[in-house]
Amino acid sequence: MNMGTETGTRSDFFTDARMNGMTRAMLGRVYTGAADTGETLTTVDRIADGDLESWAAEWEATADRVAAIGDDCVARGHRFSGRAALLRAATYYAACVLVVDGCKEPEVLRTRMFAAYRRCWEQYLGLLDNPPEPLDIPYDGGTMPGWFFAAPGEGVKPTLVMVNGADGAASYLWPGYGSEATLRGYNVVIFDGPGQQRMLFERGVPFRPDWENVVTPVVDATLGLPGVDPERLALYAVSQGGYWAPRALAFEHRFAAAVIDDGVVKVAEAWHAMLSPELKELLDSGERDAFNAAIEALPPRVRWMFDWRANPYGRATYYDTFVEAARYEITAELAARITTPVLIADPDQEGYFAGQPKRLFDMIPGKKEHVRFTEAEGAAGHCEPMARSLAAQRFFDFLDDHVGLTAAH
Repeated sequence: MNMGTETGTRSDFFTDARMNGMTRAMLGRVYTGAADTGETLTTVDRIADGDLESWAAEWEATADRVAAIGDDCVARGHRFSGRAALLRAATYYAACVLVVDGCKEPEVLRTRMFAAYRRCWEQYLGLLDNPPEPLDIPYDGGTMPGWFFAAPGEGVKPTLVMVNGADGAASYLWPGYGSEATLRGYNVVIFDGPGQQRMLFERGVPFRPDWENVVTPVVDATLGLPGVDPERLALYAVSQGGYWAPRALAFEHRFAAAVIDDGVVKVAEAWHAMLSPELKELLDSGERDAFNAAIEALPPRVRWMFDWRANPYGRATYYDTFVEAARYEITAELAARITTPVLIADPDQEGYFAGQPKRLFDMIPGKKEHVRFTEAEGAAGHCEPMARSLAAQRFFDFLDDHVGLTAAH
């Protein structure tokens, strides 16, 4: 069942692999200012190992406390302190949203915690020295929500478009690689695509496999923004974005360079890793009703992973979701169409998509770099969560070289 086992390290906080991975990711955000070490450690100390209700309750308690600090600071005119606390609170509320499918009354919890997250996140944005411009990106007869962070200074700049993963909040992209990008001279565009955050929770728009039809509208909108150099667009994609981005790059050729963190060839492999041999047999033999009944019969603590992963796909049953996930694949034909220079990150202990970054690298015929992140560097785990500084150095050195910023730095 474990989709993200990471063993043999000194950074194990829970025996529950999912909780352990989320804790390591939270500690990695300390580097970006989106979390605090003490707040993280005191919160996880209160959480019962493997108990999702406990995880949600304790992170919400911490988020409520830190949000109150932020509100008080803002009310007293301490803008910098207030925005710092509100950013941390947003991150902690986002951690609650990740597990609500394993809790009682998941829709009630999701609505409450995502609203709290949005309130803190958007108030934080408004308190920045150079607040971003909210975007309504035309998409499929409607819009996608996003933000445009302009780089300091006059004139046209390279622009980094950032693509999230299956469950990441916008605040996982900015601050961090997004805020570092603006310091390096990039404009930044982040957005919620179909199946992600506001598009899923508030508009009910599910994932789609053909993400060229998502990224191309984002590029079109980006090119209409002030200060954007059309010859110096860059792309960053994280987690399941490691599928979205290569799929888009097979059709969208206006990027000067792209970082894929980490590369994905077949999303369904992570899904199949959740299955017992008996469930695999039912799936492979097309026993739709029996497969659905078998998952329904699983203990709630086990079944929540299926529920959580299935929600963004918008399918009626577990079986239908597995069939849908099989469509999310980078074929040799798609990879052959990619002409953008790419860096593909490949960490030790990549628990979700083990081996797939190198497979994707081997499939792409053009300019490419395969960058390993090792346990010895403190960079193991899905999207190297506790090596954000090292990853930023490698990612931006690659991007800078391709958009002409190297000489400036």
